[in-house]
Amino acid sequence: MPSHAPTNEAVFAAALAALRRGEAIGLPTETVYGLAADASNAEAVRKIFTLKGRPADHPLIVHIADASQLAQWARSTPESAQRLANAFWPGPLTLILKKRDDVPSIVTGGQDSIGLRCPAHPVALELLRAFGGGLAAPSANRFGHVSPTTAQHVRDEFGAAVPIVLDGGDCEVGIESTIVDLSGVVPRILRPGRISCAELEAVIGHVETSAGYDSPRASGMLEKHYAPRTALQLLSRAQAVATAREQGALGKHVVVLALATQPAGCEGIALPADPAGYAHGLYACLRELDARHAHLIVVERPPDDMAWIAVLDRLRRSAAGAGQHEDDAT
Repeated sequence: MPSHAPTNEAVFAAALAALRRGEAIGLPTETVYGLAADASNAEAVRKIFTLKGRPADHPLIVHIADASQLAQWARSTPESAQRLANAFWPGPLTLILKKRDDVPSIVTGGQDSIGLRCPAHPVALELLRAFGGGLAAPSANRFGHVSPTTAQHVRDEFGAAVPIVLDGGDCEVGIESTIVDLSGVVPRILRPGRISCAELEAVIGHVETSAGYDSPRASGMLEKHYAPRTALQLLSRAQAVATAREQGALGKHVVVLALATQPAGCEGIALPADPAGYAHGLYACLRELDARHAHLIVVERPPDDMAWIAVLDRLRRSAAGAGQHEDDAT
């Protein structure tokens, strides 16, 4: 095991053995923690869907050790895919390609395309190299809930149902990978993430920034996603303060997720005013505020510009789905 990974060799060996016998484990990546299982084993992948309560037509991302494994999963590797892999892997970028016929359909939600990624986390990479195959690994949370960014979040979510969780510390990025679709004529971003459209275009030229009618389904594209159990509103700072005070006067418990500084007289947490710092702490803060059992979480809206597009995407989906997970623990 790498010396800097905060786990031990016995736990690592147990995780590897569990994967080989078709079980699911908690796996750290640089984006969020994943619920990982052998992507070539349909029964193992089915356990992921059961644990998460995930609809069967929602595709999973397959994590691989490096770009040399693309041919094991993709029917072909276009030049654009190879160039992006060379530029950004290991890293928070998922490539959508046409899948090989022998890839289990459960992994792809019945589609003819597959999402592939090489994670930039030492524990994940060490495990992938030792395992020798691909790992299907959606976020390690109940379907639609806030993604986990620590090992404890995974334990809180699943308890004894997922007995092995590799602890790789806090996730560096904190939100899910950028997904770019290379399965059609024009490259398209299906989900924004840390790697921006401008960075992609510097490598492969023009990239569309919205899904087309013929774009494949991909992880994290639902209108309602990444959501706490507490209702959530996305408001300007002035609106957030006014709402917190008005609802508080009515006896409602309101908590505020603020930008840079917490407004006077409001309970909550402030996140950094830079996109990377904000993204790093976002899900952990949403989970902490959710645990306070307030009536409402009010989030101060970050700036509406390209630097914040991935964070705003997650916040909008969180607001759309918040307060709708009462039955997730069953």
